[in-house]
Amino acid sequence: MERKEYKRYSREFKLEAVRLATLGEKPKAQIARELGIRVNQLRNWRLEFEEEERTGAPKRAPVQEEDVAKLKRENARLREENELLKKAAIYFARGST
Repeated sequence: MERKEYKRYSREFKLEAVRLATLGEKPKAQIARELGIRVNQLRNWRLEFEEEERTGAPKRAPVQEEDVAKLKRENARLREENELLKKAAIYFARGST
C-alpha cells in the first residue's frame, strides 16, 4: 500500500475549515469529506488555533531537512566566495603600492 504525499494547507484554508466546523450547520464528518481532509485534522487545527489565542504566538512549523541541507550548501558557497574576495583584496592591495 502506497503512502499519500503529505499535503500542506494554508492558514486561511485551516481557519475557514475550523469556522465551518464550529458553525455546526453540517456534521463535522461531512465538512471534512467535502474539504478532502480527516475529521481528526479539523480537531487538531481547532486545538492549534485555541493554543495560539491563549499564548498569543502562532505555532512554528518544523524545519524541514531539505531546507537545512539547502541552507548548509548555500552557506558553504558563500564562505568560498568570501575567501576568494579576501584573496583578491590582498592581491590588489599589494599591486597598488
